[in-house]
Amino acid sequence: MEAAAAAPGVAPVRARFVTSKEQFHAYLRDWGKEEEQEEEEVGIGRGEPPAKRVKAEGAGGDKESREDAGAEQEPVERKRARGQNKSRPCMKPNHYEQNRLCPSVTQGCADKCFFGPRCRFLHDVGEYMALKPPDLGPRCVLFETFGKCTYGVTCRFAQAHLGDGFQNIINTELAKQWEGKALVRNNLSKELQHQLRKRKFSFKRAEEFLRALAKPRGDGRKGGKATGCSAEEQEVSNCATPQEGHGDDPACPLLPEQGEDPKADGLQSPSPTDDEEAPCIQTVGPVTDEDVIKLRPCEKRKLEIQGKLYLAPLTTCGNLPFRRICKRLGADVTCGEMAVCTNLLQGQASEWALLKRHHTEDIFGVQLEGAFPDTMTKCAELLNQTIEVDFVDVNVGCPIDLVYKKGGGCALMTRSNKFEQIVRGMNSVLDVPLTVKIRTGVQEKMNVAHKLIPRLREWGAAMVTLHGRSREQRYTRSADWGYIAECAQVASPMPLFGNGDILSYEDANRAMQMGVSGIMIARGALIKPWLFTEIKEQRHWDISSSERFELLRDFTNYGLEHWGSDTQGVEKTRKFLLEWLSFLCRYIPVGLLEFLPQKINERPPYYMGRDYLETLMASQNVDDWIRISELLLGPVPPSFTFLPKHKANSYR
Repeated sequence: MEAAAAAPGVAPVRARFVTSKEQFHAYLRDWGKEEEQEEEEVGIGRGEPPAKRVKAEGAGGDKESREDAGAEQEPVERKRARGQNKSRPCMKPNHYEQNRLCPSVTQGCADKCFFGPRCRFLHDVGEYMALKPPDLGPRCVLFETFGKCTYGVTCRFAQAHLGDGFQNIINTELAKQWEGKALVRNNLSKELQHQLRKRKFSFKRAEEFLRALAKPRGDGRKGGKATGCSAEEQEVSNCATPQEGHGDDPACPLLPEQGEDPKADGLQSPSPTDDEEAPCIQTVGPVTDEDVIKLRPCEKRKLEIQGKLYLAPLTTCGNLPFRRICKRLGADVTCGEMAVCTNLLQGQASEWALLKRHHTEDIFGVQLEGAFPDTMTKCAELLNQTIEVDFVDVNVGCPIDLVYKKGGGCALMTRSNKFEQIVRGMNSVLDVPLTVKIRTGVQEKMNVAHKLIPRLREWGAAMVTLHGRSREQRYTRSADWGYIAECAQVASPMPLFGNGDILSYEDANRAMQMGVSGIMIARGALIKPWLFTEIKEQRHWDISSSERFELLRDFTNYGLEHWGSDTQGVEKTRKFLLEWLSFLCRYIPVGLLEFLPQKINERPPYYMGRDYLETLMASQNVDDWIRISELLLGPVPPSFTFLPKHKANSYR
């Protein structure tokens, strides 16, 4: 059968599956009529938020350019659709539980309540159980997996492990099997958090580098270069002879650039004033422990990942449970979500959570974002001493305004002096390889990556990942793989990974023919995480709706393990599940396509799946995503709202 006359940019779904928007939603409504009636009786109104409604444009009527949630209040001029819903309602998961049990009771030490007489939580278990919402199911994944649920009576599946008098039952035999096993590493200890908050952590190597950076040059001026040596002198192998001092110690100052925050959250290193002489670095005398321990560039562990499948660091969606799913489906290299260096240096628990590593992640790195050499170098030394990683990545590809306007992300591509200082500084304090992720440039038709890549190799980067779009392009249009191929030649012998528009094994094969060392997969993994399996097995997987639903079930189980099975953990798991569903709905099953493969920037038309679940998973309506979450995590709390962080505005 011939494909329906699809508009340009619309995926070629077979004609017998294509339907209209009205018929599509009517079909889903008819199947879910009973659920909707129950919701109306309870009084839960969850209409689709204005910012998520698809606005008809011309005959197509399916344009995915959506306004920000607050854009309706601006009557003058329509804003250009961007990649984030900045004004979305933000309701934290702990707000859904009004009557909470004191943590001291859950931990079995009610007589030692940390809050004392000021405690506002409940201490009476009987009173708490009377007010607690009904359980969400008869099976607790924590109890079944580990033999013990640490959340006790607060668990939303507590009926699986509560005995008489609300006592928490423990499967002793199963619990013993997990004793002493660290399933998740890189946790923030209370002691380290205290040191960071009181600024008592020692940044010896970073401060030595920064002092050398602020040291006046021989001509008496404080130059802007990160090193006083020429490029030719630097290219002479750093491994030929042991260096005196402390590695690549540049002899130039750290001057605040235009727009730089002189305070930088109180973490900037004080630079010497004109009246104050910069402290000297001792380069003679007996060998110290640091001289022995510090690795020269040639002695650092090599990053041997050529030809491997690299799951990109994905903000919000690239959490630990999602990485476990991708790892199981064939991803070789994983990386944590982008972490802001200043937040890490302040000991923020929420930021440190982004660094956590599951024991199944055998090749794992973390990605840092920052704009200044002092904070980035200190953060690199902090992580070098406190967590287990195989590499550290510098984010020089983030396009969002919040990061760019502070001088981080893509802005570093235009601040080559600071960029050099950051790379050299971090490389001097790290014992693991340093990698950098960049875009083609900032402006659409002004590529600068080919100029930066040789310099990154000179500065000490072990690998570069290039996203084939500029900051202005964001995720619209196609990635420029021709330019990535040019940059791969320029980068040699340094490995260069390519990134952009990979959604099938054919896309991956074409990318590898461009001469890159490997490929990084980002949105493709969010839309179809089984892409890693397809690439390794060189086939199209016509995965069924039930198989996809089992992946979602595994994600929720991993989420309950990671975030907890109490109300707060359940709703956090639901939130990240819904964020992922906003990408999963863009997948079109192989059996429904007229031509293979699906292209990442082709918009799915309205179509009927081969069963109800497949049709439900194709919906781009928030209500239908919530319905899927309720099949896995039970009903949502009253007044629940959700709007995805990222918009699908790349269909152009």
